[in-house]
Amino acid sequence: MSTVRRRTAATAAVLALAAGLTACASSAGGDSAKPAASGSASSAPKPSGTVTVFAAASLKESFTDLGKKFEAANPGVKVTFNFGGSSALAQSIVGGAPADVFAAASPATMKTVTDAKAATGDPKVFVRNTLEIAVPKGNPKHIAGLKDLTGVKTALCAKEVPCGAAAVTALTAAGVNLTPVTLEQDVKGALTKVELGEVDASLVYRTDVKADAAKIDGVDFPEAAKAVNDYPITALAKAANADGAAAFVAYIQSADARKVLTEAGFQAP
Repeated sequence: MSTVRRRTAATAAVLALAAGLTACASSAGGDSAKPAASGSASSAPKPSGTVTVFAAASLKESFTDLGKKFEAANPGVKVTFNFGGSSALAQSIVGGAPADVFAAASPATMKTVTDAKAATGDPKVFVRNTLEIAVPKGNPKHIAGLKDLTGVKTALCAKEVPCGAAAVTALTAAGVNLTPVTLEQDVKGALTKVELGEVDASLVYRTDVKADAAKIDGVDFPEAAKAVNDYPITALAKAANADGAAAFVAYIQSADARKVLTEAGFQAP
């Protein structure tokens, strides 16, 4: 073979080897070159528009704060709230009220929504709450426990409301048969009765006492441990803003939101 032919063959071999190495490298690195999967965080839709949240009255202070933080982290998003008794909110959702997210004060009220197939997926418990006796500043009636409520004017939540159901559980555990002077449709209503001096005490959540500490005092009682409420949250099946709903539900379960909630007196689930 001539010198020219030998050089030509050697050059061809080098080029073939280089092409093979390039193909191997491309194959080995192919996974990293692929776009992120559609379900990954990087490709998740960014929330926008208005997110309408129906939430238990006892979440008012914490969720109002968290709503502002969520808006700040997602420019262009607006969070609107409808706070009230969980049972009434659940019935409104089942009845077709426009909402994107529901945060309830008990699994029982959330079940109204899930049974109607109005929720997306399984609701997630994000915090827990316990009862406390709310009394005027200084505790003028010297109330020390549930048994002392039989001799004073007391406000309770209606038994259909989570705080009312929890109160029934606690009173039963204490062996106390109590006739309240009023039954309120949400925990803020029961608390307001104490603030206005219309009753001597009410059974509300620990978080409500803490939020209103400038006006009322709280009295702990051991039976509260038998009446702890789990708080579930879910995006709703007919949410007008499904992406915003999913993002808000995820945010409420984040470490940042948990910090705000625990500082308000809620317990981790």
